[in-house]
Amino acid sequence: MNLFIRFDGQGRAARRGFLRRALRDGLLALTCGACWIASGENAAPETTGPPRPISLHPDNPRYFLWRDKPAILISSGEHYGSLCNAKFDYGRYFQALARDGLNHTRTFSGTYRETPASFGITANTLAPAADAYLAPWARSSVPGANDGGNKFDLAVWDERYFRRLDDYMQQASDHGIVVEFTLFCPLYEDDLWRISPLNGANNVNDIGHGDKSEALSLKHDRMLAVQLAAVRKLTTALQRFDNVILEICNEPYARDVPDAWERRIIDEIVATERRLPSRHLISQNVASKTKRIVDPHPATGVFNFHYCTPPDAVRDNDHLDRPIGENETGFRGKEDVLYRTEGWDFILAGGAIYNNLDYSFTVDRPAGDFRQYQSPGGGSPELRTQLGILKRFIESFDFTSMRPDDETVQSVSADLVARTLSEPSKAYAVYLHARLPFKPDDPKQFEQIERVETITLKLPPGEYQVDWLNPRTGAIDHSESFAHSGGTRELRTPPFAADAALKLLRTGD
Repeated sequence: MNLFIRFDGQGRAARRGFLRRALRDGLLALTCGACWIASGENAAPETTGPPRPISLHPDNPRYFLWRDKPAILISSGEHYGSLCNAKFDYGRYFQALARDGLNHTRTFSGTYRETPASFGITANTLAPAADAYLAPWARSSVPGANDGGNKFDLAVWDERYFRRLDDYMQQASDHGIVVEFTLFCPLYEDDLWRISPLNGANNVNDIGHGDKSEALSLKHDRMLAVQLAAVRKLTTALQRFDNVILEICNEPYARDVPDAWERRIIDEIVATERRLPSRHLISQNVASKTKRIVDPHPATGVFNFHYCTPPDAVRDNDHLDRPIGENETGFRGKEDVLYRTEGWDFILAGGAIYNNLDYSFTVDRPAGDFRQYQSPGGGSPELRTQLGILKRFIESFDFTSMRPDDETVQSVSADLVARTLSEPSKAYAVYLHARLPFKPDDPKQFEQIERVETITLKLPPGEYQVDWLNPRTGAIDHSESFAHSGGTRELRTPPFAADAALKLLRTGD
């Protein structure tokens, strides 16, 4: 079936506006074939439809394909309230990320929120006041919710929320940012359950009178029905966007959220998108640090871990042949060196996503230049610049042809870690960094102690181009070329402090 929509005397902006609203509301998902728009008797038909969403790269499904290019996702993003906190200016936030070439953010859907006291976070964006909190569900006219606002009606959608969601996703798209959209999060503490819309004290639907540990489970049919309805609504609302990955639940392992519940949510996404034009990647947050994944849901395309120091999660799940992400880290201190080295280490180990919790983003400072925070982590404009250097370094290679390599670097100083990605006999990306404890007593010392090291590489015969890059500044500190007859070869680093990166290209036989 073809749908013909005709606008007489309407401009391009009006036509685009109609299409955006129609796609958002699911109207065009009811059609098959093409949607044509004519603005006059002789106008040529235009074929429309949602672009292909970010997907697994067909040649190397450990990475992504987005907008017809290989993609790796790197960011240092705010603490997940950029959508549900109506006072947060996400336009300025996206501009700040895009300025450094970063291309990823997480955001929580609004089914969960925090209090200003949660986790010791200064000016927590995920702790909006009652009048700034937007959830998928609308407030009723009945007063008495524990946050001081009216109670929620879990059978009614909040149109303000969905308008904001649509604009949020569009602005992220315009800035080249992929949104990892986290549908649910466990209730870590009683204070979080006390203000949740799913708590029976805060809704008019007589739903949610059990313990917080049962909120994300299969124990209560009516609660589950509300959650599944939200999944269908949100999945449909995000259908037209190519820059979204649907994450099921943040840190389910922190409160023993049942695997069966997560699988039920995944099933609902799959069933919903079966009736829609596009299929989006689904991600699951598996564990803190690492865990070997066995028998994943077949529809899960991306596997995320938190606080991956060292990045063992990548190696431990090599058998999946899927993107492995570290889409949250922090809680190590404030210094940039901690999160720069962690990001480089994870990506050079073969990871596909890196996102640091960046507490320099607040409601009052959405451009990410707040420095007086006392939060249990870091984030700064300088760190985002350094992660942008990492992203450009990886993108300077044909990285989908590369794999983690434990053979090329034969020896290195005992107080250094070496990570290598390589396309054997062609290209080598090597990262060296000092061995940092998870929470060092004095992180600054690692930026102050300058060293020169010798590393031994095992290389095939050929001619090589060497470039040593400074991960902190982006400068090429030293370049050279050499001919090699095969076997081991020693390279001497330029002076560096915490870390150094090597780009080694074989240029001839």
